[in-house]
Amino acid sequence: VKEDKDVIHFLKTCGEENLQFLLVPARLKKSLDYLDTDGSGELDVDEWKAAINRGLAKRLEQMADERARAARAAEKADAEFSAEFLNAAREVFLMIDKDDSGSLDREEIVKSVRGDKKVID
Repeated sequence: VKEDKDVIHFLKTCGEENLQFLLVPARLKKSLDYLDTDGSGELDVDEWKAAINRGLAKRLEQMADERARAARAAEKADAEFSAEFLNAAREVFLMIDKDDSGSLDREEIVKSVRGDKKVID
């Protein structure tokens, strides 16, 4: 880590609350006691890794939740766009189908595309 601000940023965003509490003087002793699982008074590499892995799991879970929310929002936007698009296509069909036959013959299409302001605009 290059600078203290990098350390601080990592601890704030790591996802493990006891690592985050290392930045809170009032919670420091309690956090260290929790992280020091063997009671040695020091954090060894295994204790550090365990805390980091808890934070990683939590961050991955948060990221999965965010992706799921984004996917639901995208599905909703796609459904709304599809409904609007299909509705517009239906309206255009009805504008061109002057004889209400339920089908578009070549003459209706050509007349509408060339001269019907409602269809062109």
